[in-house]
Amino acid sequence: MNAAGAEPPRGRGGQLAAQRQATIVAEVNSRGAITVAELVDRFGVSDMTIRRDLDALDSSGLLHKVHGGATSVGLRSAHEPGFDAKLTQESAAKQAIAAEAATRVQPDSAIGIGAGTTTYALARQLLRVENLTVVTNSARIADVFHGNARSDRTVVLIGGIRTPSDALVGPIATAALASLHLDLLFIGAHGVDAEHGLSTPNLMEAETNRSFIAASREIVVVADHTKWGTVGLSTFATWSDLDVIVTDNGLSTAARKAMRDTGCDLVIAS
Repeated sequence: MNAAGAEPPRGRGGQLAAQRQATIVAEVNSRGAITVAELVDRFGVSDMTIRRDLDALDSSGLLHKVHGGATSVGLRSAHEPGFDAKLTQESAAKQAIAAEAATRVQPDSAIGIGAGTTTYALARQLLRVENLTVVTNSARIADVFHGNARSDRTVVLIGGIRTPSDALVGPIATAALASLHLDLLFIGAHGVDAEHGLSTPNLMEAETNRSFIAASREIVVVADHTKWGTVGLSTFATWSDLDVIVTDNGLSTAARKAMRDTGCDLVIAS
């Protein structure tokens, strides 16, 4: 039996396909998601070969095929992992992204920081910036700044309903953002996709993120390479809404090209 639970084709080709599919399942279960482009680069086979593998594995229930890749069976479009579960994933990449993104913040700025583990890492990078006003919908991010208080910093925590990823969302948050004007917004995403833009599994979080974007002059996306090709339940930003995306050097060559083709500035953190 192969990794898809079906009898593999006879001969060496069938054995190679079974080994490749078993490796794909192991990788998806370990990382939570993977893209077609990454698998093409890894195995040196065609895009169509990988898509056939994913079709077979999806049919057998061993992974969930999504546009541009696959996720583990627990990561459906409406599944929302908790903050602590995500905090240790791709930690080095998130730190590199945060350090790069922090260079864009100037003293005397009013910035927005959306909830998330990469933006949480970014908050720590901004503790030394002078005369900073921070608006966030994350109690954890607010706590980073409150734990290192300084008289020239103002932190505004927007209230709302708490999500599993520790974002405060909903009509209270949306109403608060409606009257604000931010120089710069840093925002993460559950999924980043060439066709569907930025997405989240949580409908209220999507609405709050749209309000954050509407209140901001420049939008910077901070997202590690594992987000590429993942599509959540609700899109909250298309590429025309965004200015810059900061990601890590794990992003595949094909994904880099696709992202540049969106017209958004792509920055690779080293």
